[in-house]
Amino acid sequence: MKLRKVLLIEDNHKDELLTRRALESGLQIDEIIVARDGQEAVDLLFGKGRQDPVVPTVVLLDLRLPKIDGHEVLRRIRKDERTRLLPVVILSSSDDEKDIINGYREGANSYVRKPIVNDAFVNAVQSLGLFWLVTNTPPGNLRGSNE
Repeated sequence: MKLRKVLLIEDNHKDELLTRRALESGLQIDEIIVARDGQEAVDLLFGKGRQDPVVPTVVLLDLRLPKIDGHEVLRRIRKDERTRLLPVVILSSSDDEKDIINGYREGANSYVRKPIVNDAFVNAVQSLGLFWLVTNTPPGNLRGSNE
């Protein structure tokens, strides 16, 4: 059985709680790891300050983050051989066409605008979780060792 880990990179506490609730509702997730700024996310992914780096099944990435913004986090993920193939979904309140284009140009697998209404937000995250954690098949080097 594949391990299901989500790295949620989100600085908004309300959005974090809604995302957790949505992911934990009906999906068998082994772990949700939260980074509240871009630097913490990079440190988790590349093992700084930890014995081993975090290897999530999918990254849910906000763009407007303290310390290092989401675009830079995504560029660093794609630049490193260890994380280059990691699925990254931008989950942002921005509907700025420049953010969307740059997100895809930098290697995002998907760009989802955060709905303003809580129920719509929860439904969007549940759909993302279902696809990326259940339906999608990740590359072999990203699979959990308990598969």
